[in-house]
Amino acid sequence: MPANSKYLNPSFWPRFSKITAAILGGYFVSVTFHLALASWFNRANVLITMAFSGFILWVALMIIAFLAKSGWKIWGIYILLSLLFCLFIYLGQTYNTAQ
Repeated sequence: MPANSKYLNPSFWPRFSKITAAILGGYFVSVTFHLALASWFNRANVLITMAFSGFILWVALMIIAFLAKSGWKIWGIYILLSLLFCLFIYLGQTYNTAQ
């Protein structure tokens, strides 16, 4: 039984945006989140934990990107989250100079 054509996405760009948001955007959010944690807490412990929890978070963000209706909206959310975590990294390195 063939798939219903209204659920198929024939265009290249929406599919491309979802795939790139899942792979690259999810990776950026995962890495910046863990680096933000590392700038506020014990750096060595967070970076060692990142080897496992970073991959799990990345996979979860990939699933979320493929479940979303619009790849461009997910890209926007992932970019905003990455910028927010970059702000936390900056503030953590500014105020926690003792580490």
